[in-house]
Amino acid sequence: MPAVQPALDGTIPAPKIPAARRKAEDFETWIDEVWPVYVTVAATTRTWTFAEIADEHRLPEPPDSHQWGRLATLLKEAGYTRTAGWATSPRPTVHHSGVRTWKGTPAARRETAA
Repeated sequence: MPAVQPALDGTIPAPKIPAARRKAEDFETWIDEVWPVYVTVAATTRTWTFAEIADEHRLPEPPDSHQWGRLATLLKEAGYTRTAGWATSPRPTVHHSGVRTWKGTPAARRETAA
């Protein structure tokens, strides 16, 4: 067990669990939390991967890891995103496997400007 440094007042701080490691209870709750973040990113000209955005914004994991793909499909079908190419994943759990890169669509940028 790692040593814990007490605070100056002698209390022991609660363990820090990164939000990106938090797992949502159900798909609908998870979508409600992550959807606005990805819509905002889609309104930029940035090229990105889903893992990059999840890590940057400390988003929770979905109840099932396959639901990242469902999110990508829903955003694309809603007209917010399009595929841009391929990259290697920064997540060590997937051993640098290939992942899609994404860009926002002009419609996503117009919607934000409106």
